[in-house]
Amino acid sequence: MKLLVTGVSHKTAPVEVRESLAFRENTLPDALADLKSRDGVAEAVILSTCNRVEITVTTEDGTDPQTVIDRFLADEKQIAPETIAPYVFRHEGRDAIHHLFRVAASLDSMVVGEPQILGQLKAAYAAAKDNGACCGWLDGLMTRAFGVAKRVRSETGIGQMAVSVSYAAVELARKIFGSLNHRTVMIVGAGKMSELAARHLRRSGASHVFVTNRTYERAVELAKVFQGTPVEYSRFISMLPEVDIVITSSGAPHYILTRDDMQRVIAARRNKPMFLIDIAVPRNIDPAVNKVDNIFLYDIDDLQEVVNANLRERMKEADHAENLVAEEVDRMMARLKVQEVTPTIVGLQEQLEQIRKGEIDRVRRKLGPMTPQQEEAIEALTRGIVNKIAHGPISELRNHAGHPEGAHIVAVIRKAFHLQD
Repeated sequence: MKLLVTGVSHKTAPVEVRESLAFRENTLPDALADLKSRDGVAEAVILSTCNRVEITVTTEDGTDPQTVIDRFLADEKQIAPETIAPYVFRHEGRDAIHHLFRVAASLDSMVVGEPQILGQLKAAYAAAKDNGACCGWLDGLMTRAFGVAKRVRSETGIGQMAVSVSYAAVELARKIFGSLNHRTVMIVGAGKMSELAARHLRRSGASHVFVTNRTYERAVELAKVFQGTPVEYSRFISMLPEVDIVITSSGAPHYILTRDDMQRVIAARRNKPMFLIDIAVPRNIDPAVNKVDNIFLYDIDDLQEVVNANLRERMKEADHAENLVAEEVDRMMARLKVQEVTPTIVGLQEQLEQIRKGEIDRVRRKLGPMTPQQEEAIEALTRGIVNKIAHGPISELRNHAGHPEGAHIVAVIRKAFHLQD
């Protein structure tokens, strides 16, 4: 059995190349059926995301998997192999296993530690299973990859630190308030980044979202997304005493919140803390607001600094994760090597059992009928002898599985016991 991973990713190919090779979800069943039907292909999984397209196959020993994949892509995508050759990576055997484990653990992602890739890989695996393209050795390998990803998540901090501006805003809010349960949010402006931050805050427990915008219809539209409340732009400052977290991304060319505004707001709140996130460029909130007690103001640069610091910490955790993956690859290879010697072990046991039964039959013909006690005694005696004979060779086979001299040991034992190839 041969294992090959062929693909392109954000590291090897520009977006136009990745797009040309991508598989839409509704085309996967036919593509998997086509790939699985090709001569020599045993199993296949196709992973297609915005950042990578990877095709993993197992093939019979006499098949060249690279040629199979090149022809498959040429037929499916009408692309000549030489056209995409500069962008394509290929991993075989151990390297393929290592790559699959790293992808599942999000060590090969654009943002190291992001959780989406594991879900995408599980979806690709499920599609292959549903279409009968993954039902043997590759099935077990994919399952192991998911286990490795889980181990990396639980034993390292690779996914614990915010590495997007919107997530960083949520983490800062948690530090200020502890829990975000029952906190209220005001979105000023309808920018995409402020919408993302509000989504994360809502998922983290924020109870209600107010939305204001110079165009009221846009505020109404965005409020529906959060099951929130639209607010007239002229009234939003008067509502701030009811709000714990403010996110601004307005296109206004001047400050829409000043120090005087926020001093009145915090007094009305009786000095209960407020968290202000100014994502706008140019800024919407006067930096002097930070001097008001119990108001915590962060602009886009402050959030980016948090993100950068967290990325540095993630990279430290990634080193630990790489070691875990390497360890898991070694374990997988050891398992595979043991599986390679299993047919020889089974053949040896069957051969010795056949000899044992033949000798018992010869004794029966010579001595005639035996009592149940005699039968039991002969069974126990002969089984004990066979087990002792088999113990040495079987131990040697298992101990040398995966070692350079392992193939020689297998060959010697097969020859010594006349085992058929």
